[in-house]
Amino acid sequence: MARKGATDPSGLVLFDKPAGPSSFAIVRDLREKTGARAGHAGTLDPFATGLLLVLLGSFTKQAQRFVGLPKRYETAVDLSRLTSTGDPEGDVVDDHDPPSEAELEDRLEALRGEVDLRIPAASAVKIGGERAYKLHRKGVAVEMPMRRTTVYELELVGYEAPVARLTMRLSSGGYVRAVAEALGGHCVSLRRTHVGAFDVAEADPDRILDPAEALAVLER
Repeated sequence: MARKGATDPSGLVLFDKPAGPSSFAIVRDLREKTGARAGHAGTLDPFATGLLLVLLGSFTKQAQRFVGLPKRYETAVDLSRLTSTGDPEGDVVDDHDPPSEAELEDRLEALRGEVDLRIPAASAVKIGGERAYKLHRKGVAVEMPMRRTTVYELELVGYEAPVARLTMRLSSGGYVRAVAEALGGHCVSLRRTHVGAFDVAEADPDRILDPAEALAVLER
């Protein structure tokens, strides 16, 4: 095995993250397994599943080229409740009647394109030098800032009130939980299927794409 923190092996791992572990835990496990330095290109919440890009070795220097890629998701949103975190782990802060399908379609249309969405309280954004999710866990109330997000695609796959099944493609830095909150609900499930041209169907935790192959996919 390479020395821990080494520049080799170098490349990209496509990892299909299960629900439960944090993105950091996945990175830590791959670092220990390979002995190479490692970092991810866009976190996933613990409750979420799907594609996590993990860069290894000297290839970690290319991280910013991957962080900025748009991402595609599948999610189920409960439109009868708002939670403090925008997901099932938060406290319920509001109960209400779900919208009709026609009302939901109007809400979806209003969110397509460039929109300002409030960053979720349980996020890695720093507020006053500390991660927002840490402040949230301490019970510190924070007025979270808005973030301009491009919603390239937002489609209704199915609706059995109060749960809507959606697919969406967001610009880098966009939060599915923020879209869910803007629709009047919270995510009950979330799966990332694509990062740029990288597809979760091609994920293999034991395969390291060499830098040339990874960059070729990046340029698609």
